[in-house]
This record gives sequence, structure tokens and C-alpha cells, in this order.
Amino acid sequence: MMRVVLAALVLLAGSGAALAQDAAAGEVVFRQCRACHQVGPTARNLVGPVLNGLFGRKAGTVEGYSYSAANKNSGLVWDEAVFRDYIRDPRGTIPGTKMIYAGLKDEQRIRDLIAFLKQFDGTGGPAAK
Repeated sequence: MMRVVLAALVLLAGSGAALAQDAAAGEVVFRQCRACHQVGPTARNLVGPVLNGLFGRKAGTVEGYSYSAANKNSGLVWDEAVFRDYIRDPRGTIPGTKMIYAGLKDEQRIRDLIAFLKQFDGTGGPAAK
């Protein structure tokens, strides 16, 4: 019986670790985003907008980026839940978006990507913790 209890505790502890956000792993996930997006102090708009200071920002508002009307008029404010839905299915979340991406389906990779992006404030510097 004691072995069963210990095994259950190990499984529970391991599942909690799997739910944690890992910014370093998120940086690896972000590599697939770099073709269109940049972060950091020297970031500039490319095919997609700069992602500095993403969380808490109203969708469609990065200066100098030409958004689709769908994105500008979505009324969304980026938080973890909105971003999670969007990165899973951009066109399902904002029909008419210009973002051509099939979506990131792996929940852990999404959590890690969020942790990575949350490191950057609006200027690309380190975000306040």
C-alpha cells in the first residue's frame, strides 16, 4: 500500500512540474515565430508585429504595423487565456486575421512560449516581475 501512495505522490509532483512555464524552453519554441516576429530591444516589425509587451496590450495596436481590419477591430486584449486560444488557432480566434499559421497545439509548449514572451516589456527590456 505504501508503494502505491508513494507512486501516486511521485506522479502528482511530476505533473505539477509539467505544468510549469519554462522561459528557456519557450525561447526554443519562439524560433518558429522568428520568421515573422521579433522581441527584444532592437525588435522591429516584420511580416508580423513586434511582440514586446504583448500581455496587457490591445490587439492591433503596435505602432507602424499594418494590421488586418479583423485584428484591429477584434476588441481583444492579450492575456494568457486569449493568447493561448489565438496561438492554438489564429484564424478561429480572429477570423480574417493576416496571420498564416496552423497553430501550436501542445499545451506545454504554449505555456513555455508565454513564459518567454512575458520576459519583454513594451521596449523589449526585462519585464517587471
